[in-house]
Amino acid sequence: MAYLGSCRQAVEDELDRVLPPAAQTPAVLHEAMRYSVFAGGKRIRPAFAIAAAECLGGGCRTAIAAAAAVELLHTYTLIHDDLPCMDDDDTRRGRPSCHKAFGEANALLAGDALLTLAFETAARSPVAPAAIVRALAVAAGSRGVVGGQVADLAATGQPSDESTMHFIHAHKTADLFRAAVEMGGLSAGADADALVALRAFGRATGLAFQLVDDLLDADEPDDHSFSSIHIMGRERARAHAASLTAEAMDALGPFNEAAEPLRAIARYLLERTT
Repeated sequence: MAYLGSCRQAVEDELDRVLPPAAQTPAVLHEAMRYSVFAGGKRIRPAFAIAAAECLGGGCRTAIAAAAAVELLHTYTLIHDDLPCMDDDDTRRGRPSCHKAFGEANALLAGDALLTLAFETAARSPVAPAAIVRALAVAAGSRGVVGGQVADLAATGQPSDESTMHFIHAHKTADLFRAAVEMGGLSAGADADALVALRAFGRATGLAFQLVDDLLDADEPDDHSFSSIHIMGRERARAHAASLTAEAMDALGPFNEAAEPLRAIARYLLERTT
């Protein structure tokens, strides 16, 4: 998708700018941070931030700090999720996970440093920095991503139920999607009504994204035991992902054609095969 490619380049340029040089002391920490941030990925969340700003008349320039911040925070969650005390994954995006490459202690500290840098970067937003920092903090904390991870850990090996699945998907995944579009909207001066619409779009798209992720992972030999596919079945999961995407599209009604990049990303996420 061409739009994602252009956003990705802009975001990676900004990430390269805000991250400490790999050789700066302590070099092992900065190498680990850069290793994880530049491990690949489509940069979906920062693209949402930029597209949300554009649909309100803003653009990449005002949204780039918010976009980079949400990606830094996302990368911290991946590093910590992979740790032996969490999901205990040895690989990430086709190469050794951070703790396998740099050691468990350095990976833990690299995640901590990226989390801190995310808020430093968000605070540099030229418009509404305090509101942008708060949106990121709400999504990241015990009532957001961290709470979702705790629930995910507790569910491992336990009988699956749909209520728990929805809680995990809403907080571990959808909260950061919601924050990304909210932060982008704030960077373009979004009013209260626009923020309500953007949050609804982000939440629905994040929930659909996780369902599609589970569908794509279902054929992998290391498929986790707790998955929406085991609870809902393939057909129902696919149908629900499509329904959530339609709900997300409806939320963008007030923005008319200006929100087409957001719609295009949502369609792409629903239809992706990787």
